[in-house]
This record gives sequence, structure tokens and C-alpha cells, in this order.
Amino acid sequence: MDSDDESFEEHDSGNVSSGDDDFAMDVDINNPRDRGQETDEYPYDVLTTDEIVQHMVDCIKDVNTVVEIPATITRILLNHFKWDKEKLMERFYDGDQDKLFKDAHVINPFRKPSLALKPKIKKSRTEDCEICYSTFPPSMMTGLECGHRFCTQCWQEYLTTKIVEEGLGQSIACAAHGCDILVDDVTVMRLVQDSRVRLKYQHLITNSFVECNRLLRWCPSADCTYAIRVQYVDPRPVVCKCNHVFCFECGENWHDPVQCKLLKKWIKKCDDDSETSNWIAANTKECPKCNVTIEKDGGCNHMVCKNQNCKHDFCWVCLGSWEPHGSSWYNCNRYDEDEARAARDAQERLRSTLARYLHYYNRYINHMQSLKFEHKLYAAVKEKMEEMQQHNMSWIEVQFLKKAVDILCQCRQTLMCTYVFAYYLKKNNQSQIFEENQKDLETATETLSEYLERDITSENLADIKQKVQDKYRYCEKRRKALLDHVHEGYEKDWWEYTIN
Repeated sequence: MDSDDESFEEHDSGNVSSGDDDFAMDVDINNPRDRGQETDEYPYDVLTTDEIVQHMVDCIKDVNTVVEIPATITRILLNHFKWDKEKLMERFYDGDQDKLFKDAHVINPFRKPSLALKPKIKKSRTEDCEICYSTFPPSMMTGLECGHRFCTQCWQEYLTTKIVEEGLGQSIACAAHGCDILVDDVTVMRLVQDSRVRLKYQHLITNSFVECNRLLRWCPSADCTYAIRVQYVDPRPVVCKCNHVFCFECGENWHDPVQCKLLKKWIKKCDDDSETSNWIAANTKECPKCNVTIEKDGGCNHMVCKNQNCKHDFCWVCLGSWEPHGSSWYNCNRYDEDEARAARDAQERLRSTLARYLHYYNRYINHMQSLKFEHKLYAAVKEKMEEMQQHNMSWIEVQFLKKAVDILCQCRQTLMCTYVFAYYLKKNNQSQIFEENQKDLETATETLSEYLERDITSENLADIKQKVQDKYRYCEKRRKALLDHVHEGYEKDWWEYTIN
């Protein structure tokens, strides 16, 4: 690669790699090995930020050895094609090169610069900056291949604003109005003198490289600076060096057995509905005529629908038409009327959809909250393990407690995801088997959780150890049976979904 690459080879990447976590009680939720799914079936690498930068440099070198254009332009072209080298090479040799460079917002390096692009130097050997309208000697003016030149001070202020305030890295365009030619990284590093701004820019370039590259993904764990590199995109679990396990395709916590598309819909639905659903169920009803949701804001049971196209008068208590109620303004006694019964039936049907959602949502949230408590259990278990070693037990003999908490967390995570799967699942014979497997795993998981919360003394140590070991082995088997059944259903097309 030519010298243009020095801007990344000689500077910090803008991130700090986190070291390996040596804490002995790390959570290992949903390890991909648990279902007989060895990690070498889905090859991937965990990269530090320095390795990410080197990977970017290597990608540029690979393309440059073939196309032989400046590395700065190669970097912009690769970013335009989301770092797909094969796609870039195909377009470069098989398509219209002028259109290729234009679409990528760079000047074609194979075209000689037009006379119109040469700097306008006055007889006094000076140039005018069209931003600050000051006059400078040519040495204090600079620009891009598009021919737009401004003073170095204006360039520095412009680039600093774009980087610091707007957070732009790869997509900074020329400072000239209406010009979409992109500023290359070498120009940025040459013009920007503030080390903090340069570091911010390098961080943005690194981040853009990962986010644009479909074969790379940042670890979503808080404060983690590692990225995962794969050979092909698949909804598979990957394990970061920080021990976080997530789905490479969607970036969410590993969510077996539910598929990415259903989990995405569920998360969106929860974000939209969960905050208001309970309040709606408790405080509102639907107009029996137009189904608009109505809140009762006074003591009178005589309701008038606010929908301008409806204006229906009805009773809040029985949902029947108000007209037959006569003077019974505050005490409805007409519960058996046909009209009121029909209105209540319609109301029940409308509420059943909400009730069904809340059924699955509450259980999903319950396991999520229990999982957070289970994480706290690691600290307590660590103390118990130290205490048990004082009762003449070896370090190996007390590892059953950590193993039990690992499996408990795995089961909680799986159960949480099963309620997402179940919410969208249509009823059939196989869904009934799934629900039985779900019930068995849930019962065993709750029992294991109770065992781990008991006080351990020298008197009950042997009994507790045997019960915990037996139960976590059973939980492991039930979890595997549930996941195997769901995946068999995927392979044999057993599952049908109700997508609202």
C-alpha cells in the first residue's frame, strides 16, 4: 500500500481494547456448545480495535494490488460497497468506471484534471478564500481533487465541526456549497491538528468500518470494545472475549429457540405496548358501536362517544344503549338485556387480544427479572463456595454450585425466549408438545432456584449437594429436549405463526 495508509498504521484506532476478564464467576448464558452445536461449525474471530484497523488496512491492500489506485480512493470505494471487495472489483472492471466514481463521490483518478479545476491565482500571487473572504498566499490554501480551495484555517474549523459536533467520519463532503466529493482521511489527518479531534475521527472511521461491513459486528455488551468477524452471516451464537453471548445476525442476546424476525417484532411490540397495556385494561373500555377506546373521567355512567362520526350514548357498566335506562343515571340494573349482553361479548373479544399479549409479556418479563436476580446469585454462591472449602471440601468439589447457577441462567434465558416463540405460535399437536416441554423446564428451573437460595450448613451440605446436582442435570436434559424439539419443527415445517 502506498504511504496514504500511514494515517491508520501510525495512529491510535480511537478505542481501547478491553482485557480478558479473569473473574471466576462469569456468567455463561446459552453457551452454543450446550445444544451440541460446536463453535467450530460457525467460524468466527474476536478482534481488538487494533486488529480491526489492521483488517481494514489489509482489505485496502488486497484491492490496491489489483486496481492500482490511491489507497485513499480505495478506502472510499470500499466503504461505498460496504467493504464487499468482490462487488467492488466486479463493478470496477465490468461497469462504467465514471459512474462508479461519481456514485462513490470521488474524482476519477484516471481522468486528467480540467483546466477549470486549477487554482485561481491573482497577479499578486494570492488566492481568495470563498468561506472567510480573506486573501492568502497559495501555500495557505488547500483543497480536494474537485478544485475547491479554501484557507487551512477554514478547513480546520469545518472538519472539526463535522467530526466533533456532527459525528461524521467517512461521509464528510467538500466544504464548497453543492459539492458532494468526499474528504479523504489523509487530508483530514493533515489538516486537523487537535489530537482529540484526530482521535475522534479515527474512532469514527473504525466504527464506520465495522458497522458498514456485514461480516463484522461490535459486541453489544456495555463498555466492550471487541468486534466479531465471521466468514458468512448466519443467525448463530458467538461468544465475545468478555463472555457475552449474542446472535451475530441480529445482535441481540442469544435467543434460541425464537427466530430473529419474531424477536424483532416482539421487542418492537413491547416497546410500543407494554407501558400502556395494563393501564388501558384497567381504566378504559371500547365504544360498543365504533370500538374507539374511551376513558371514564367522571362518576356518571352515561357515556357519550367522542368520535365525531359516532356520538353513541351507552352505559359504562353494561355497555348497552343508554336510552332504555330511563332515570337510572347512576345505578345500572339491566345486565340481562340482549343488547347489553352483545356489547359485553364484543368488549370481551376485543380485550382477549390484549389479555393474551399480557399473558406472554408478563411471563417473559418475569423470567427476565429472575435472570437479573440469578446474576446476583453468583456473588452469594462465591461466598458459599469459599465457606464450603473451609469444611474440608476441595475447590473441585464445590464447583457444582457455579455449574448449577450457570445452568439456571441458561434455563431462564431459554424460557424467556420460549414465551416470545409461543406468543406467535399457532396451535397444533406439536405446539402442545412444546408447551408441555416448556412447563417441565419451568417447573424444574424454579425448583433449582429454590435449592440454590437455601442456607448451606455442614449438617445439610451432602443432602443439598445431591439435590442441586440431580436437579441441574435434569434441567439440562429438559432444556435440550425443548430446543431439539423446536429445531426439529423448523426442519420439518411444523410451526405456523399468527403475525398481527
